[in-house]
Amino acid sequence: MNYRALGDTELKVSELSFGTWAIGGSWGRTDDNEALRSLDYAMSEGVNFFDTADVYGGGHSEELLAKATKGREDTIHIASKFCRAGDIDDPSTYSEESVRAYCENSLKRLDRDALDLYQIHCPPLHILKDGRVFEVLDKLKQEGKIRYYGVSVETVEEGFVCLENPNVSALQVIFNIFRQKPLESLFPEAKRRGVGILTRVPLASGLLTGKFTKASTFEEDDHRSFNRNGEQFNVGETFAGLPFETGVELSEELQWITEGRETMTQAALRWILDQDDITCAIPGFKNKKQIKDNLESIHVKPFTDEEKQKLRDFYSSRVHSKIRGAY
Repeated sequence: MNYRALGDTELKVSELSFGTWAIGGSWGRTDDNEALRSLDYAMSEGVNFFDTADVYGGGHSEELLAKATKGREDTIHIASKFCRAGDIDDPSTYSEESVRAYCENSLKRLDRDALDLYQIHCPPLHILKDGRVFEVLDKLKQEGKIRYYGVSVETVEEGFVCLENPNVSALQVIFNIFRQKPLESLFPEAKRRGVGILTRVPLASGLLTGKFTKASTFEEDDHRSFNRNGEQFNVGETFAGLPFETGVELSEELQWITEGRETMTQAALRWILDQDDITCAIPGFKNKKQIKDNLESIHVKPFTDEEKQKLRDFYSSRVHSKIRGAY
């Protein structure tokens, strides 16, 4: 496993880490025992960083992480997120009283004294521009409740607003072969300012595994069913904002990336790891097999400059105009 510095912080995190939305809920049927086995396997392979949120299964993913990391709190880093359990447009959701309560509840579920990274969970732009929530996070940091804080953003514009705050240590951004816009200016500026980059939705909700057909279906409680067109939250969180059938067609055009790289999953993750400005990719998982497949991306061959350019051209000519929602 390779480890990268999270911006200018003291944290060194595995370049391939994992998100825990899928084992918490909203991705169809889950199995807690399999989730715990998967987490243990990931840690045995050197993964030392996991991303979660208080709304993943109503806190269930945090509880699973508490069980899996018991006794390893000093070596396994956890990032959690807050605000979406309330009204994200209401300023009171970001008051000291509210944020403190969110933080304390997450710490209780995680059975920890402090969070390594605490992130605002995709707040609206007006909250970020207001900036008072950052003052609350500064207090929690001074008290030792959190070591560092950051923001999970939906758009490049939101990312730049966050970078204006000198105490923001990390940005979490939707980024994959279908969502390359952050490469242009956000990532280089974040690196210049010493801000770490966590890349979420790295496989475009599974489109970049190459396993779907236009006839593929998903369970009712899977966001790939109930949020396919942005019905419940930002459309970019589901299939990277692409209409499903369009995404399947585009993924078929990318089969060439598997040459010498085994699977599309491994190739898609390898492409992210080849970007110098990112700290880590955080794919989701529901079982040990997915963990193993994802971890193999570390070992497959890197992309050449010519291949990277081919993928940039593919994004510009075939993908960019088809993405829905602001990003």
